[in-house]
Amino acid sequence: MATAFETEMGVMPELSKAVSEMDWILPTDIQGEAVPLILGGGDVLMAAETGSGKTGAFCLPVLQIVYETLKDASEGKSSGKSASASEAANSNTAAAQKKHWRFNMHDRTEQLAIDAEGLLVQSRHQRDWHGTRAVTGVKTRGKYYFEATVTDEGLARIGWATAAAKLDLGTDGEGYGYGGTGKKSHHKQFDTYGESFILSDTIGCFIDLDKGEIAFSKNGKLFGKAFDIDAGHRSAAFFPCVCLKNAELRVNFGLSEFKHPPSKPFVAVCQAAKDCVALGPSSSSGSQSSSASPPKNAPLAIIIEPSRELAEQTLDQLRKFKRYLTNPSPTELLIIGGQAVKEQLDSLRRGVDIVVATPGRLKDLIDQGALSLQACRLFVLDECDGLLSAGYGSLIDGIHRAIPKVTADGRRLQMVVCSATLHAQEVRRMAERLMYFPVWIDLKGQDSVADTIHHCVCPVDPLADQSWRQLLNKNTKSRIQTDGVHLNDRVGSSDSPETLSEAVKLLKGEYVIRAIEKHNMDRCLIFCRTKLDCDNLEHLFITKGGGPRARKGAPYSCVCLHSDRKPQERKDNLERFKNADVRFLICTDVAARGIDISGLPFVINVTLPDEKQNYVHRIGRVGRAERMGLAISLVANVKEKVWYHSNCQTKGRGCTNTNLVEVGGCCIWYNEPQLLADVEEHLGVTIDQIDTDMTVPVNEFDGKVVYGQKQRKGGAGLYQGHVSVMQSAVKSLASLETQAQDSYLQMRFGPPVM
Repeated sequence: MATAFETEMGVMPELSKAVSEMDWILPTDIQGEAVPLILGGGDVLMAAETGSGKTGAFCLPVLQIVYETLKDASEGKSSGKSASASEAANSNTAAAQKKHWRFNMHDRTEQLAIDAEGLLVQSRHQRDWHGTRAVTGVKTRGKYYFEATVTDEGLARIGWATAAAKLDLGTDGEGYGYGGTGKKSHHKQFDTYGESFILSDTIGCFIDLDKGEIAFSKNGKLFGKAFDIDAGHRSAAFFPCVCLKNAELRVNFGLSEFKHPPSKPFVAVCQAAKDCVALGPSSSSGSQSSSASPPKNAPLAIIIEPSRELAEQTLDQLRKFKRYLTNPSPTELLIIGGQAVKEQLDSLRRGVDIVVATPGRLKDLIDQGALSLQACRLFVLDECDGLLSAGYGSLIDGIHRAIPKVTADGRRLQMVVCSATLHAQEVRRMAERLMYFPVWIDLKGQDSVADTIHHCVCPVDPLADQSWRQLLNKNTKSRIQTDGVHLNDRVGSSDSPETLSEAVKLLKGEYVIRAIEKHNMDRCLIFCRTKLDCDNLEHLFITKGGGPRARKGAPYSCVCLHSDRKPQERKDNLERFKNADVRFLICTDVAARGIDISGLPFVINVTLPDEKQNYVHRIGRVGRAERMGLAISLVANVKEKVWYHSNCQTKGRGCTNTNLVEVGGCCIWYNEPQLLADVEEHLGVTIDQIDTDMTVPVNEFDGKVVYGQKQRKGGAGLYQGHVSVMQSAVKSLASLETQAQDSYLQMRFGPPVM
């Protein structure tokens, strides 16, 4: 039975069948919005919560577009595989000559798009001019004509150019153009000519090779001679040429009836005699065939993920969806660090259609020439805000610059960007810089916290809580080992900023244990700021009989998830936490992106995130599917000195430079009170504060909440699902509707007969 994916959204039956076997009967909101737009060829920027089906929203259309591209190529339908120009030159029939009058896919600037027929041209670049030349031209003798109709607003220049001309028509001595501002142009000389032209106007382009003259018309109105062809060009071949700035044109070389046919003796360029036909640049059969057939290591789609875990999850989704795609079946490749690069190189040499990658390894393979961007037509950035906050903005820009904006078969590069929020300035700037008129799908809106999440802040004040003084003198086996930024400082002798900073680190370790024990936390996601912080907290749990090797259900059994752990270890650790083999998952922001664990009851933020948007991203791991969740953030009241390896040559590995960044070191002073103020301003709320004993006030939850579980319907103060919440309002509306109908019937037909 066909699903809504097939009947309502245009998804292929083979993909729809795979989706139905995954029990996806109806598309989610984000899928319903995004899938048709991506299939339609547009750039799409979308924001939705994790667990909303966002991965499927781009994986399904990516697979379908790649499959259809491969299918067309296997059946010889690819528009890039036009017949060779030698066939056009040697053909003895007018029909064959007409067939090869089109714009040249291989003789154009990178951001000019040409449709499959080779007659519709478009550029969406708003600052620069982009142009193209026809595959064939005219030479020696004769009087020829073609016309171009403006099909979208923008600026255009239309005319004739030699094979040596720049594609910015009229800016050198080899091209002769007429522009929409009513100027003729040649050799950078722009002179008033004719009239300006706009949307729906049709421009006629005349060339008289016998007299050596060029002229133009607008909507059939001939303006007279525009140029005398330079004496040095009288024996040259001339090709129809256009260049555009954020505009679109449809050109007619005579393959169909002209809107404004020329008077005799002018004829359509496609009717030129065989010995008057010239071959354009890059039109030889050899160069065409090399360009039309991209190398095997040139994927059609590239999907970039911020973490290995997300990349693996996306690859798994692709494999499930493509189950019934055959003849051909798209091939996919995972490119992430920590895996044998030889296997990835071998796969690329054999040929791959879709690449799912993390940024670092992808860049390495591109730089080595092992992965070609020549055929890429889908560029997907998942969790884009995470990629940008991790410092990959320039890498993304570089890859985007290297991808041809139009593929050899005439298809425009399409971008899909997914982000936790569309309101981040970095995401907005990137969209404006790289994407072409993207459709924004914001199903998340301005960041807010769900009603099912009880989030609060526990202040860490070393001046008020002096217990850290005893911890300083304890053996490190009985308290948390700190990050070492104060190893060269004299701490403990006075309440110096360095001493209080070290005190914060010690207290936070104690408070994590206190929160776990106070709330009997059996499953909790614990966020630390750095990989070293994760390792140190894991070590503390080990000293309490927990850690990764503890028996199942042990009080402090835990696993770690960050980028320094080996890929297989990370994969195994995540599975162990999902399967409840361990109670705690200790991770960094980047490692935890995209992790969706149902029924998770607790989150602890050992430190607030660097980016305020990540606060909602973190605590949103609980409180899903109408289940209640508790998130506790430990916020220092004083500044804490922390590692910050922004310019570190080793990226923090083995680094011992505890100087501040401004004096060439790798540390900064972390201001959590300011970070908390930023988060509260961002959300427009004041977050509840709790005492250091970790008692959470009952307030609106009425003390009857069981975190991680759905609540019973009804009862004062209990959390209720939306059906219960709306029940009384729906009854009132139904009553009002009945009264309105009765009133109308009485007014129309009189009171009822008793």
